[in-house]
Amino acid sequence: MQQHRTITALLILLTSLTARAENWPQWRGPAGDGISSETNLPTTWSEKENILWKLPLPGMSGATPAIWGDRIFVTSSDGNDLVLMCITTDGKGLWKVAIGKGKGDRSRGDEGNEASPSPTTDGKHIWVCFGSGELACVDYNGEVKWKVNLQDRYGKFRYGFGMHMTPVLHGDHLYLQLIHSIPAHVIALDKNDGKEVWKVERKSDGRAECLHSYASPVLWKTDKAAYLITHGNDYAVGHDLKDGSELWRVGDLNPKSKYNATLRFVASPVATPSLIIIPSAKNGPVVALKPDAKGFITTGNEHEQWRRDSNTPDVPSPLVHDGLVYLCRENGILICMEADTGKELYQERTHSQRHRASPVYADGKIYLTARDGTVSVVKAGRTFKLLATNKLDDQTSASPAISGGRIYIRGFDSLYAIGAK
Repeated sequence: MQQHRTITALLILLTSLTARAENWPQWRGPAGDGISSETNLPTTWSEKENILWKLPLPGMSGATPAIWGDRIFVTSSDGNDLVLMCITTDGKGLWKVAIGKGKGDRSRGDEGNEASPSPTTDGKHIWVCFGSGELACVDYNGEVKWKVNLQDRYGKFRYGFGMHMTPVLHGDHLYLQLIHSIPAHVIALDKNDGKEVWKVERKSDGRAECLHSYASPVLWKTDKAAYLITHGNDYAVGHDLKDGSELWRVGDLNPKSKYNATLRFVASPVATPSLIIIPSAKNGPVVALKPDAKGFITTGNEHEQWRRDSNTPDVPSPLVHDGLVYLCRENGILICMEADTGKELYQERTHSQRHRASPVYADGKIYLTARDGTVSVVKAGRTFKLLATNKLDDQTSASPAISGGRIYIRGFDSLYAIGAK
């Protein structure tokens, strides 16, 4: 009887642990908002502590890994090849497939290359995009099911620092924003064959460097409704998923009265069911938008919840959790505000290095990743508390992925699996 009770207890424990395991199928996690429900994650680590395994990679990338079950999908440069790799959660490589050709490991100095967009998976296929224009669907055996080149189909890219957009997967469609010249386009493709479902011109009166958006589209959704948000060339725009038609447009992100011709957007919006946080760039505005917005929205519009005019991020995207908005500036300063009012609760420096990755939340903690391989761990909540500063012998611009009780960090040289041993 005692043995039976012991076995039953073990089965309940294993079932509980399995139930808590969560996939990380895309950049910024299950809901595209940087939030994980995982618990029992480590707070501290180093090259000698809480590293379950470390796998050298063939080249650099700023892309977040996609994780489903026991498989991890990573993009990388490999010489002049741009590749998708499949790795098991015990750190073993399963396959590697070349999708296109690039310009080498570091095509933009120490900042990035054409492997910057993150892969996306639904547990059966992986969709991957590269800065060279290749967009492909790959099955779980590493076989390319279809591939198109976006530059061949929609025109040559004219980004100043390369294309970094990650497509959004929703239902049977992939949604893309190609905001880099005039005309810019928003596009829906069939995920099964890559064929175009619709394409709309995204109009703007922006000019100069503002034409170049390095942000990614995001999805706003509830159980009953959903729409697409694109971001760049001075505006954030909501689009109907059926045909791409414009639902709303947020302006005054780059006011014409004091126009900044270098205000290219890099940070992407974050959309929660009750609030959408829209960043800009280079110390420009951050806007909290009500999701039922309609029409053209400028400063003071009834559809704005609040607007923060300055002292804002340039590259890291916002994070919203438990009624709080977190903004990580590129210099490591973390700003915490009330989501309903925009009231600032604190502004504190974490690690004084470049921050390119977007913050993620899990297990009551905020994880902020710096370019020099340092991750600052901050207690979530209205009061600032720095819990740990963890350094790896690598560089990273990829946002962490969290799954199965582990934190996965894609460095320029290696992929790290961090967890309690």
